[in-house]
Amino acid sequence: MKVKKIFYLLIVFMLMFLVACNKESGKKTTTTEKEASDNLNETGMPIVKEPITLKMFAGMAKNTQKNWNDILVWNTYEEMTNIKVEWEQVEGEALAEKRNLALAGGNLPDAFYAADMPPLDILKYGQQGVFLELNDLLDKYAPNLTKLMEENPDIRKAITFPNGKIYSLPVIHDPDFTSVRTHPLMWYNSELLDKYDMEVPASTDEFYNYLKKVKKEDPDITPFGTYDATLMVNYLRGAFGVGTTGRSYIDKDPETGDLRFYPTTENYKQLLQYLNKLYTEKLIEPNIYSIEWAQFLNNGMEDKYASMIFYAPEELFSKEIGEKYVGGVALKGPNGDQKWSNVAHPVGHIGKFVLTNENPDPAATIRWVDYFYSDEGSRLTYMGVEGETYEVTEDGKYKYLEKITNSSEGLTKEQEIVKYLGWVGLGPPGILMQDYFDGSEGSDQAIEAAKKVEPDLLDEVWPQFTYTEEETRKLDPLTADIEKYVTEMQDKFIVGEESFDHWDKFVKSIEKMGLDEYMEIQKQAFERYEAN
Repeated sequence: MKVKKIFYLLIVFMLMFLVACNKESGKKTTTTEKEASDNLNETGMPIVKEPITLKMFAGMAKNTQKNWNDILVWNTYEEMTNIKVEWEQVEGEALAEKRNLALAGGNLPDAFYAADMPPLDILKYGQQGVFLELNDLLDKYAPNLTKLMEENPDIRKAITFPNGKIYSLPVIHDPDFTSVRTHPLMWYNSELLDKYDMEVPASTDEFYNYLKKVKKEDPDITPFGTYDATLMVNYLRGAFGVGTTGRSYIDKDPETGDLRFYPTTENYKQLLQYLNKLYTEKLIEPNIYSIEWAQFLNNGMEDKYASMIFYAPEELFSKEIGEKYVGGVALKGPNGDQKWSNVAHPVGHIGKFVLTNENPDPAATIRWVDYFYSDEGSRLTYMGVEGETYEVTEDGKYKYLEKITNSSEGLTKEQEIVKYLGWVGLGPPGILMQDYFDGSEGSDQAIEAAKKVEPDLLDEVWPQFTYTEEETRKLDPLTADIEKYVTEMQDKFIVGEESFDHWDKFVKSIEKMGLDEYMEIQKQAFERYEAN
C-alpha cells in the first residue's frame, strides 16, 4: 500500500514538474515577444532600437552570386534599420532542392527571400503554421504595401488564398511601367522599311508582306527571328482573338464572357495556320526552336534580322545596330481583332517573401520588407546609393555611374551591378518602378516602343489564380498532361510535323485528358478571385 502511495506521489510530482516547465516555457515566449515589441519602432528608421540579426534563405540568379553579407545595398540597409541579415544564398539550379530540404528537415531560416516559393507550398505550410499568416502584420506594420493594395485591390486579390489568408508577399511591377509589363516587344529594321518604302506593319497581312519582301530583296537577312519560339505565338494571339486576359491558356471568350481553354478554339487554329505559313515559306528563322541565347545575340549584332521579338536592341546589341530598330504595334488580324495580349499582371510571383515560425521578430521583419514597396525602397533596390552607384541627371533621370556602365575591367553592366546590388535576375520582393530601373526595359528606346502598344493593351489582365489543396492535388496532373500536350502539338502544327486535318483529333485528345475537370477547377478559382 505504501509503495502504491509513493508511486502516485511520483506521478503527481512529475505532472507538476511538467506543468511548471510549460508555464516557464510560455513565460519565456511572452517575455521574448514583449522584448521584441519594446525594441520595435513602429514608424521611421531605425526599425529596431537595439540591433537584431535575422537569417534569410535567398534565391539567386545563375552566375550572379556575390557575398550578400558584404555588399553596398545590404550594408546600407543594415545601417538604416539596425537589422543585420545573415544570408544563405542558393543559385537557381539548386534552389528547389535546397528549399525543399529546409522545409522537410526543419532547418528553417527566419524568412525566405526571392526563393520563388510555389503557391502549393505556401498554402500547405501556411495552414500548418510553419509559414506565418501575414494579414494582421500587414495591417499594422506594412503601410507601403497596404497603400498599394488600397490603390489597386487586384494586388490583395492576387496574394490571398482561398481561406482568406495571406502567407507570402510578391514582386509588383508598377502598373504604369508599361515597358516592363509588355516586354519583350516587336522590333523592325527601319533601314529596310525605308528601303522598301513601307510603314511599320499594322496587320497580319502587312507583316506577311514585309517578311516576303525581305526574303526576296535581301536573302542574306532573316525576315523574322527571336530567341524563344513561344514569343511569336504570344505576340500574335491578340490578332487572332485569343489570350484575351494575359499570359495563360485560360482566358475569357470575348463574345460570351465565359471562361474558356482557348487552344481548342478555331481562332487558335487560325493562329497556328498563319505561323505554319510563315515557317513553311522560310520567313522565320529555321532554327527558331533550337537557337541559343548567345547565338541569337551574335546574329543580332551582325545585323542579320529584319524583324524580331526582343528587349531594347540598343541595350543588348551594339548602339550602331540597335538604333536601327523601331517598335512595332499590335497587329490587326483576319477577323478584325487587334490587342497586345502579351502583357503581364502587375503582381508577379507571389512567393517572393515568406516568414517562418522560427522568426524571432515578425513585426520588425515585415517592416524590413515593407520598405521595398515604397518609392525610396525601390530606388535603393534597383539603383543603390547616390554618388556610389548612381547619379541624378539634369533632366531628373536616375542613371548608373560610369564605373558600372563602362567597366574598367571589361565587364558587362549586369556584372558590375551585382558587385553592389542584389536585384539582377531575381525579381525581389518589392515594387519595380520605371524611374529607378536602368535596365533594358527602362531605356528610352524601350519606353518609346511600349507607348506604341498602349492603345491596344488588354482591358483585363488576370494574375495566376490560387487554389485549395484539394484543387491543386487534382489540377497538377491535369495541367502537366494537358498543357504539355498543347505546347508539343503547337510546335508540331507550326513546323508542319502535324497536319491541320487532324485538328479535331487534337481537340478530342485534350478533352479525354480531363479538360472538363480542369476547367471546373479554374472556374471555381476565378469566381473566388472575382469575389475576393
